[in-house]
Amino acid sequence: METNPKAKSKTDAPEQLREIAEKGAAQSKEAFEKMSAASGHAADAMQHCYSAAVKGVQEYNNKVIEFTHANTKTAFDFAQRMSGVKSPSEFFELSTELAQLQLTTLTEQAKQLTALAQQVTLATAEPLRTSLVPS
Repeated sequence: METNPKAKSKTDAPEQLREIAEKGAAQSKEAFEKMSAASGHAADAMQHCYSAAVKGVQEYNNKVIEFTHANTKTAFDFAQRMSGVKSPSEFFELSTELAQLQLTTLTEQAKQLTALAQQVTLATAEPLRTSLVPS
């Protein structure tokens, strides 16, 4: 007894649709899992960036406070020395000395702050760079 091929294809149609649906569901699940993992990695990278930025800002602020303290001490020392000035030439000599000291000090402090800012920027960007580079 021969079976009709058209009859067989009609009975196989629901089975084929079910297989297609299962395959689509499996692919969707796989895509969701990949996206979920990628989102997790992105969130971790952002958290590390934020942590590095906060630490860097704290270090930068501490350095600014340190410099402010040193500059304030220098200003008070200058004021104390100025109170003992006895002549205009001594006043100008002391003023010139302070100006030179301030220029040297502020230049060095600016260099240090610039270097620290660059380090903070690199440290903050590092988690993003490493998370985007394929392993």
